[in-house]
Amino acid sequence: MTRNSEEILFDPPPPAADARFAYGPEPKQFGDLRLPSVDRLWPLAVVVHGGAWKATYNLIHTGHMCIALGDAGIATWNVEYRSRGDVEGTWPGAAVDVAAAARFVDELVERYPLDPERVVLVGHSAGGQLALYAAKHTRRPVVALAAVSDLRESAERVGPEGAVATFMAGMPGEISDRYADASPRELLPLGIRQILVHGTKDAEVPYAMSERYVEAAEGEADLVPLEGAAHFEPIDPEAREWPRIVEAVRSLL
Repeated sequence: MTRNSEEILFDPPPPAADARFAYGPEPKQFGDLRLPSVDRLWPLAVVVHGGAWKATYNLIHTGHMCIALGDAGIATWNVEYRSRGDVEGTWPGAAVDVAAAARFVDELVERYPLDPERVVLVGHSAGGQLALYAAKHTRRPVVALAAVSDLRESAERVGPEGAVATFMAGMPGEISDRYADASPRELLPLGIRQILVHGTKDAEVPYAMSERYVEAAEGEADLVPLEGAAHFEPIDPEAREWPRIVEAVRSLL
């Protein structure tokens, strides 16, 4: 039986990282650092996992992706963060954590031969929203994979029981200012280079959301369509689309 990308990401679990560091005092403010075997100054990808901002998902499912980026000569800082189900895990807790994890790169550069001029944020799905938010505030370029780039549209389309409304703790009509602060679409321009990669058959986050975002970005974002791909292929190293992801990350390094 052929397994889908979501199954491959969890079974088997990825090997342990080279090092784990806390970037803050909370239990879920930590990240896994993986280093390439090549002998040179390493570029770094700060990887932000998705999972609908729910605490039942964690950084394990981006572990295989990080290993594959390492095989391509790119170090990875795979970050965990508070999410819905954790204390202060709804907005803005998750975003505060991811921004802090991105700033922790400065400390990693002091400890390891990482190139401070070649750092990119990489986020998938809900993690794409968080990575785009962090990019705005840390001035790092970003590759957003199947990103929830328009929180307001998503909440209104799915409704009050959906992932966005529960993460934001309300609908846009109730807390419009909060959506304006959180939604990447409403944070434009970000002032940095962005690449959005999205499967055209994504049933979780509509491909059209990335189309509209890139159009609104007015030249500071590019769109890489993955024809026929669904939601998890962008983070599956065994998927045929994987070389496109590596190419996008390298292009911002």
